[in-house]
Amino acid sequence: QVQLVESGGGLVQPGGSLGLSCVASGRTFSSYTMGWFRQVPGKEREFVGGISQSDGTYYGDPAKGRFTVARDNAKNTVYLQMNRLNPGDTAVYYCAASVDGSVWTTASQYAYWGQGTQVTVSS
Repeated sequence: QVQLVESGGGLVQPGGSLGLSCVASGRTFSSYTMGWFRQVPGKEREFVGGISQSDGTYYGDPAKGRFTVARDNAKNTVYLQMNRLNPGDTAVYYCAASVDGSVWTTASQYAYWGQGTQVTVSS
């Protein structure tokens, strides 16, 4: 069982940057693939990016070139650094953990989820 807690959401102006963190409980954090998803009302959760146990990263199209996922196993933490934000990035952002080795882009492949943190991009 893994418990995930996101933090770092808030209001940011278009063109700005924001960093999210997700802290995991438990002693086996390094064995999980970690993913970031986002969701707006009325839509399915959208894959943002993820990082495998071996630090391999993969990004969804909206994140490529703007967002970076990193992990610190010593701190049981995964990060999402978001740059050049635009209003289309407004969503609730979730981190998730998967016991599978690959960075999956579908939400159903992740067994554990955080509660989400709101990111609003607006002037």
